[in-house]
Amino acid sequence: MLKTLMLILLIALIASLFGGLNFLVKDLGGSNKKRLLYALGLRVTLAVMLVFTIIYGAYTGQIKSQAPWDKQLHPENVAPSVAPAAPAAPKP
Repeated sequence: MLKTLMLILLIALIASLFGGLNFLVKDLGGSNKKRLLYALGLRVTLAVMLVFTIIYGAYTGQIKSQAPWDKQLHPENVAPSVAPAAPAAPKP
């Protein structure tokens, strides 16, 4: 459910980006720039919603790391820590 919401927000964010580009090109010579500003406001709102959705998903555990370098998922990839060697005793 949460991943679907994030995908919908991402698609809406990209659609808003192209809508803003369309308004930028169409309103190039005109004095009416409100549509471009509304598209920018919508894009910022969608981006904030997407970031908070990702933070919420990570906090609740619904989104987990699948990175190959993650220490919790792949403990075999972590280099073993070597204890310092004891000083050698002096030879007589």
